[in-house]
Amino acid sequence: MAQTNENDGDNRLGNYLKSRRTKLDPASFGISGGRRRTAGLRREEVAQRANISVAWYTWLEQGRGGNPSADVLDRIATALMLTEVEREHVFLLGLGHQPEVRYRGSDAITPRLQRLLDALPYSPAIVRTATWDVLAWNRAAATVLTDYSTLPPEKRNILRMIFCDPRVRAAQFDWTSVARFVVGAFRVDAARAGADAEVAPLVDELCRSSPEFAAMWRDNEVQTHGEGLKRVRHPVLGPISLEYSSFAVDGRPDLQMIVYNPATPVDQERIRSLIERAPAIAVE
Repeated sequence: MAQTNENDGDNRLGNYLKSRRTKLDPASFGISGGRRRTAGLRREEVAQRANISVAWYTWLEQGRGGNPSADVLDRIATALMLTEVEREHVFLLGLGHQPEVRYRGSDAITPRLQRLLDALPYSPAIVRTATWDVLAWNRAAATVLTDYSTLPPEKRNILRMIFCDPRVRAAQFDWTSVARFVVGAFRVDAARAGADAEVAPLVDELCRSSPEFAAMWRDNEVQTHGEGLKRVRHPVLGPISLEYSSFAVDGRPDLQMIVYNPATPVDQERIRSLIERAPAIAVE
């Protein structure tokens, strides 16, 4: 029987892995050195990042590695920095089915995404996880909503702020409606991202500390974040209205970007004036 090699048409998984590997820029991984004979990362560099043997990864690219496990494919997808669509494609090629939904949270975003936030000077914008932890924000969000840089990371959770921070609670025009909406949308996001295990400690904590949260959680209502109108009482500006829209972050199903636009020209001018007067605020 002829031995399968990486040039065979049937070696779709190996060919795809090789194509992704050769398109990566070593410099973006902090890999420097002399001239390289081929583009992209070397096989041994991918294997090291995926924590598998070089021989096994080489065999996979050559079509001689047998059937890889879901865990191995997941580690290779992470090592190659595949988007979610690319990761699904690898699973379809290697196992014949899509990967199971599994939460893969992170405490960082790409510099490009931060630059996108910063390009919105007068529209507060944040990036949050499926567990509603705020990972990133722009200066407008820090000035108009919350200066997240003053909070430790574990306190940057929107549910903790809504239910446990008197300042945030007082800023809502209709706290009960806002809180109920947040709980319903949080439930959907966590389930959609496969993060039930990750949110369980937070849910237990809030059920103990807030009878209101416990009651709303037992109601089992669900909501979608989507878009809408947010009205807040700002300590300097007074009442302001913001139209919000939520956006998925491509390749990161665990993240959502929320952009708040001033709802009226008057709100926009007041917010612009406040931001331009405010001192510089850390956004990371």
